[in-house]
Order: sequence, then structure tokens, then C-alpha cells
Amino acid sequence: MAKQDQSSVLLFLIALGKLGKAALLFTVAAGAHHLLHKNVEEVVLQWAHAVRVDPHNEYVHAAISKATGVNDARLKAISLGTFLYGTLFLTEGIGLLARRRWAEWLTVVSTALLLPLEAYEIHKKVTAVRIIVLLLNALIVVYLIVRLRHKTAEPEAAGIPAKALAGDNAAS
Repeated sequence: MAKQDQSSVLLFLIALGKLGKAALLFTVAAGAHHLLHKNVEEVVLQWAHAVRVDPHNEYVHAAISKATGVNDARLKAISLGTFLYGTLFLTEGIGLLARRRWAEWLTVVSTALLLPLEAYEIHKKVTAVRIIVLLLNALIVVYLIVRLRHKTAEPEAAGIPAKALAGDNAAS
């Protein structure tokens, strides 16, 4: 596989990952919004019955205990936060599919900013999933930075000044 094809496939996979996360976050936002003005404990029990899970199951009890302390203001905050975060992922995913340079920069910045938080979460509790997520996000950041630096160097290597490509027509 040619280097350009590999690069395109990797960028496509990153974009699909971002779009998948966006879909998941939009689902969570809609679910949180749906729970507004409802008895959350009752809704969790209904879901458990709907998917035929024993309501006395330890996971159902854990969900109920977490959900009972959630009020409408908290649900609104969760809904808004996940919606906004989903919008960020959607923007990144669409921009990466369209091969926009701004989307690569946006992805680098937004992903890199979360790396310390992911490291802190690992510090609190080490799990394989957390380590894999941190490593994948770090690799995405490194890959996109290398890709962006390579793109910047290409025009000058071909004898085209970077200013000419940036649309700097002030000298004309």
C-alpha cells in the first residue's frame, strides 16, 4: 500500500472514530434530556425490565444509586455538555473526512488537551481500557502533528513559498 493510501486510510479511520463518538454522545444527550422531570430510579427499573435484566442485579443497583442523586439541573448540564462535546466530535469527523487542515489542527488541540485528564484517570484507577484510550489518543495526536508538519514542508520542497499557498496577495 502506498504511503498516501495509508495516510488516507488512517485519516478516514480517525474521522469514523470521531463520528462514532459524536453519535454516542448525541444519544447520551438525548437520553439525559428525556429523563428531565421524571423519576430516574423508576426509569432505570423500567429499562432493566425491558431488557430482561434482574432488577436485583448489582449493576442495576449501582445504576439506581448513581441515578437517584441526579436532579433536573444536573440532567440539563449533562445533556448540554454531552451535546456540545458531540458537536465538537461531529465537526472534527466531518472536517477530517473532507481533508480540511483546520480539522486536523482542531483534532490535535482538542485531543491533546484531554491527555492529562486521561492520565489522571489512570492514576486514580488503572484499567486496560483507560490505558488503551490514552495510548490511542496520544498516537492520533502524534500522527496528525507529523502529517501537518509534512504538509507544511511539502510546498517549500517543491519550490513554492508557503505564503503563496496561504493566499498572501499583498505583494502583488
